[in-house]
Amino acid sequence: QVQLVESGGGAVQAGGSLRLSCSASAYNYRSKFMGWFRQAPGKEREGVASIYTGGGTTYYADSVKGRFTITQDNAKSTVYLQMNSLKPDDTAMYYCATARVLVDPLMTSEYDYWGQGTQVTVSS
Repeated sequence: QVQLVESGGGAVQAGGSLRLSCSASAYNYRSKFMGWFRQAPGKEREGVASIYTGGGTTYYADSVKGRFTITQDNAKSTVYLQMNSLKPDDTAMYYCATARVLVDPLMTSEYDYWGQGTQVTVSS
């Protein structure tokens, strides 16, 4: 059974940085889409960043472009989300997800497997 495990969340002040990790087990994550999503209380889950592990193409939501970077480590079957210049609006539960094929890399409904999430809290 596919397992995605997120880690690296925490509490930071505005302007700080965090690096989230998503480790995939029991899963050939090569040539797949791996995405990061977030959900704040009372809001819908939204796509943050995605990477196609087959070639490294990346996709970002406008709200995080220039601040967040998604990368992959094929040897570890792990995807990272480096988050810099964090803002209070970035506060949310962050989820990792994977899909084999999709049309919109940041569309929540197109992903097949999800992790349990890791909380990110940014204080002003």
